[in-house]
Amino acid sequence: MRRVNGMGNYLLFFSVLFLAACSSSVEAPGTASVTVYEGARLITGDGGAAIPAAIEDSAFVVENNQFTLVGQRGAITVPAGAAHVDLTGKTVMPAMVDLHGHLGFQNVAAGTMSKETYTRENLIDHLERAAYHGIGAVVGIGDLVSRSDLHGGMTDWGDVPLRVREEVVPGAALFRTAGPGIAWPGSGPQGHPSRTDVAYPVSTIEEARLAVQDTVKIRPEFIKLWVDTRSGTKQTLTPPIYQAIAEEALQNNVPVAVHNVTLANAKGLLRAGVTGWLHVPVRQGESPDGELLAMVKERAAGNRPLWMTPGLTSAWMTQGGPHPAWLDDPLLTETYSPEQVQTLWAEPLAKMSPQQFEDVREEFAHDGRNAMQLREAGIRVVLGTDTGQTRFWIGFYAHTGLEAMVAMGMTPVEAIVAATRDSAEIAGFNSGMVEAGKSADFIVLDANPLESISNTRRINRVYLRGQEVPRATMRAKWQGQFGGASR
Repeated sequence: MRRVNGMGNYLLFFSVLFLAACSSSVEAPGTASVTVYEGARLITGDGGAAIPAAIEDSAFVVENNQFTLVGQRGAITVPAGAAHVDLTGKTVMPAMVDLHGHLGFQNVAAGTMSKETYTRENLIDHLERAAYHGIGAVVGIGDLVSRSDLHGGMTDWGDVPLRVREEVVPGAALFRTAGPGIAWPGSGPQGHPSRTDVAYPVSTIEEARLAVQDTVKIRPEFIKLWVDTRSGTKQTLTPPIYQAIAEEALQNNVPVAVHNVTLANAKGLLRAGVTGWLHVPVRQGESPDGELLAMVKERAAGNRPLWMTPGLTSAWMTQGGPHPAWLDDPLLTETYSPEQVQTLWAEPLAKMSPQQFEDVREEFAHDGRNAMQLREAGIRVVLGTDTGQTRFWIGFYAHTGLEAMVAMGMTPVEAIVAATRDSAEIAGFNSGMVEAGKSADFIVLDANPLESISNTRRINRVYLRGQEVPRATMRAKWQGQFGGASR
């Protein structure tokens, strides 16, 4: 995978100074290229056993969009002339990285989806929404980019994802793409029709190899496969076909990640060399057996880490019954209209029967146990939210995704490390930790997420590449569009 460098040649950092009334006079932010942030509880994202979960009364220095010094206040030497920002009483954590986005198709204001909506401007709007919520980078999957039709022609979808991934847009998350993906005809992306024909439709080994050869031309972060019969309603990629895809991809040094369901396919895909899973690899009533867990342990001991995005966010969000607390969260209503919240989630939840709620709870518990077994065997849990489809709130889903991780058995610090350090490492971004040399992407919180993971929603400020994200301006723009949302 391509790794993002430190962004050192881009815009210099100008911070906003917040001083208590009794503080001594210091150089104002905007007049210095070096800023020290002091007093916060700092969750570095390291997660190592020898490292404390948080540094109390911390200090960290940002220079030229990167962290340069990190430690406890008074224990680091602050450069002369640095601007000072007092974060006493706040908690700081690294910005998150989302490895499973379906951005660009949705017109958030209108509540619609279409290929026509997939423009540079709309994709950047989605990346700004991600940044607003403390997400510093996103990997898009099933993206709308021109591809071979496997019969000598090309689709005419343009190159928006390829152009945007080369940009560093102030106030927006960085973007990388996994390209269109590969699936049996009609069994790839589901949901809205605008997405269902985006993946390469392959039904033979020859088509599979051609699809990989065409995909690698765009330098994807990984190649996404769909291996799912959709509860027996569709054909799906057969083992010989997905083995050919994995073989061709690995020959081109491109990883493969997959959406699959069954135990048999999880084993076959692991043998084929797949390294990532979008959703729990074994679900819908099946569970990992001793053979699969042994295979995972053997593979995890190698050089290529195995990873999964559990994808249990929607199921967790249904756990709270007909009116879960998150429906009233200010962070959600800051970026989505009351009508959309009501139509997309509140009304459907209110109509669910007690048995339906119980079924979802059992499904979440079962799939969560599977995920924890596979995690213990060596598959690394990372953040991937499926965000971008109409009900899958852009940005907000990262926070409920953290809560789903904790609900399935991870600790708050483990969930944060999964969504920051580990996600950034898998995707190849120079972020995910508050550490010297990393991009200065961090979230300032009004409450401690180590006490309750839901406190990641208590966002005070967000900084990406050392610059504060203009959240108030963004919020005003989006709320001004609320009248355009359809019911």
